[in-house]
Amino acid sequence: MMPLTEIDRLKRTVTTAWESAIADQVAAAWGYPPGTAKWWRSSASHVFVLPDPDGKRYLRFVPDAYRGAGPVAAASSLMHQLAEGGAAVVRPVPARTGALTVTVPTALGAMHAMVVEAAPGAELDAGELTDDRARDWGRALASIHATAGGIEAGLPVALTELATIPDRFAEDAPLVRAAAILSDRLAALARDPIRFGVVHGDFELDNLAWEADRATAFDFDEAARSWYAADIAYALRDLTGPDGEPEAAHQALFQAFVAGYRDVRPLDDADLSNLRLFSGAHAACSVVRIARALDPSGTDEPEWRAELRADLTSMARSHRELALAVAEALSGGGPGRAR
Repeated sequence: MMPLTEIDRLKRTVTTAWESAIADQVAAAWGYPPGTAKWWRSSASHVFVLPDPDGKRYLRFVPDAYRGAGPVAAASSLMHQLAEGGAAVVRPVPARTGALTVTVPTALGAMHAMVVEAAPGAELDAGELTDDRARDWGRALASIHATAGGIEAGLPVALTELATIPDRFAEDAPLVRAAAILSDRLAALARDPIRFGVVHGDFELDNLAWEADRATAFDFDEAARSWYAADIAYALRDLTGPDGEPEAAHQALFQAFVAGYRDVRPLDDADLSNLRLFSGAHAACSVVRIARALDPSGTDEPEWRAELRADLTSMARSHRELALAVAEALSGGGPGRAR
């Protein structure tokens, strides 16, 4: 997530008609006239809807101060290559120059932008999942992993936030210890091509749209190079409990997802045994990401930002507890949560 101050800077330019002069400047690179782009949301990117005769599209852009042009171009290139390879992902739309990404100077600084097609179909939540849909979900992620094999997109390595915890949270000894345990376990894992490669990074249900049994993926903001099992662990967060293990009520869905994944590419028991490790590592990294987003509040913080700050602070506490619980279990301390 972008820092809340960055989100606020853009949000202050959005009118009651959901338009923004900043978005207009960016959308012009694709030939859209002022007033076309309508604000949708801001999180890891600012997202605006673009009504279009060829179908709804989405304008996505980030300030240079938050993310450089390279990572944005890498994500766009990945989506293009995956789509060309037959994976069910949204396609980036070339700008008027023919480039898939454009850097646009605006009143709020340089913005790195792309436009993507809308994913066909509707989103599902965990309560709407069936065993068949869960199996299709697993197949969809495996298909992306299989298609991405060999793609060199210049993506960052995932989970590097773990290394920053000792300095950023020096006063939180339990979290520092947990990060060390998780880091040591990750360092011991193989990075051979069957286990490690290009991952989506956020393959949860809210980043998929469904038509019948076909799930189309979007939102590649967190695409990276990582263990494929780590991508599975992050995708299945809605099916796991506060200890990082699949919840009893979701065991059938969890097993169906795994079976679907194995329909497309290998996933051995060693990979499965590491899902809890990856859940803990993701949780610890999320604590860092949230801390980065929660920049100083200031004295004139608007109500929406104060409420979001409170929600994110609560979320960070839950992530911290999960990271500590997993590290405790992995170190032989049992299933209880460290405090």
